Amino acid sequence: MQLTAESVKKSLSRVQDPDLKKDLVTLGMIQGIHIEGNKVSFKVVLTTPACPLKEVIKNNCIEALEQDHGTDWTWDIFMTSQVTTIRDAGPILPEVKNIIAIASGKGGVGKSTTAVNLAVALAQLGAKVGLVDADISGPSVPTMFNVEGEQPTVKKVGEKNIIVPILQYGVKLMSIGFLTPTDSAVVWRGPMASSALRQFIVDVEWGELDYLLIDLPPGTSDIHLTMVQTVPVTGAVIVTTPQKVALADANKGLSMFRQPQINVPILGVVENMAYFTPEELPENKYYIFGKEGGKKLAEKYEVPFLGEIPIIQSIRESGDTGYPAVLKTGPTKDAYMDLAESVARQVAIRNASVEKTSVVEVKA
Repeated sequence: MQLTAESVKKSLSRVQDPDLKKDLVTLGMIQGIHIEGNKVSFKVVLTTPACPLKEVIKNNCIEALEQDHGTDWTWDIFMTSQVTTIRDAGPILPEVKNIIAIASGKGGVGKSTTAVNLAVALAQLGAKVGLVDADISGPSVPTMFNVEGEQPTVKKVGEKNIIVPILQYGVKLMSIGFLTPTDSAVVWRGPMASSALRQFIVDVEWGELDYLLIDLPPGTSDIHLTMVQTVPVTGAVIVTTPQKVALADANKGLSMFRQPQINVPILGVVENMAYFTPEELPENKYYIFGKEGGKKLAEKYEVPFLGEIPIIQSIRESGDTGYPAVLKTGPTKDAYMDLAESVARQVAIRNASVEKTSVVEVKA
């Protein structure tokens, strides 16, 4: 078979994206085919920089090409990415591709720790990431990112004042903790807290982002309703721990997003504090809070299980010192990087297979 751009495409049309179950050519992932001498170069545009199957897809491309054209050619394949979106570029967050809610049924399950490390992990993988600390009464993002005491600047855009988010570890941040004294309690009624969240979404210069994570307060509240009434949410990540009481509350949180009037897709369940591993015995796992509760919850609701995060002293220390655990080498980093890849993967699958989420409208 003569080698042309079309024959290269024909060969690559047999290579499927393992997640999206369609071939790379149909998905528009093959770009810039160039043939010079015995060298063939082209780009494979993945759906996320966090794609865990990058090497599998590349090897499958080479295998298909060599089957059709032999081994006398040099295949120069550049793996790049463009995060998918099905959002309309409306007036609110026009350059944000995906909005992800991080939720839990109850407090104390490590939801904010998960949100912080997930945001940093996605940024480490090359994505443009923002994080909204929507827990108005208990903001923790300033501490976990070591930016306590910092204040965002404000600039005038037309007749409007726009807040410029704090940037730390490659993540754009917004929290009520930046606007109030560190040792002061924020005691606001629901409408005030909801108004603050709306301002964090609408009046902040988020710019171009692949993922905007919203770290919600525990439970189900006005804040959750404000979020879904303000922006179309790509999907929700549910954080739980293995024990029965946490799973019972996680059930409620998951069910809230599935209510017909809200209808936010569940990207998956994360089991935090899944097992204890001593630093001196990294291969040992002790399931002190029970085993596979999060996995069983995911199976019950037929949603993806995104992974287990261990309970390790360094995670707590990292939160206290403001240097997220995912920035340190070791099993904890691996767990969070795997989580980031799983979340990015589920966002891509969701965007390819589920209709876009609509803003919830309140009916009188």
